[in-house]
Amino acid sequence: MATKAIADRPAAAGRPTARERLLAAANELFYEEGIHVVGIDRVIERAGVAKATLYSAYGNKDGLITAYLAGRHEIRRRRVTAAVDRHDAPREKLLAVFDALGEAFAEPTYRGCAFLNASAEVGPDSPVMQATDTYRGWVRSLFTDLARDAGAPEPEQLASRLVLLYDGAGVAARMDRNPGAADMAKTVAATLIDAATARH
Repeated sequence: MATKAIADRPAAAGRPTARERLLAAANELFYEEGIHVVGIDRVIERAGVAKATLYSAYGNKDGLITAYLAGRHEIRRRRVTAAVDRHDAPREKLLAVFDALGEAFAEPTYRGCAFLNASAEVGPDSPVMQATDTYRGWVRSLFTDLARDAGAPEPEQLASRLVLLYDGAGVAARMDRNPGAADMAKTVAATLIDAATARH
């Protein structure tokens, strides 16, 4: 109980709490190197906390990984929401998702999709998959809702095609080292959107 109190204690003079330092260290190491390659001891060392603090704050390594992915999800959600909110027209809002991708790809620390990377390292029954599934559900719902707002008569079908572009752009940006993949995907997306929303 005393350890938990230490882990949850507010930081003095603006210094991050032990919990925040653990999550920051996990975010750096897990994203750069992978969730299995990086052991708990390295995260603890980077964060400068006791091992007991990790267990009191996150339960176990899976709990820390899940928190790391939840944090990445929130960052992506905020980035995409900001890009979408810059536009008024439904079509432009839909295309803005690819602008947000381009912003992510342009970062020098970009190492691919954190959720794809994590899901490739765990089995289907891993608790980590719950975090990746939550993210994927959000991506599909985002595209479906925006496609519906843009007037697509079959928004789920258009959304499925746009998700494929979204995924493909991420793979190309990482494996081909091509940050321009988002712009290419956006061009193809515009064609798909216009075809799906054309009045017959």
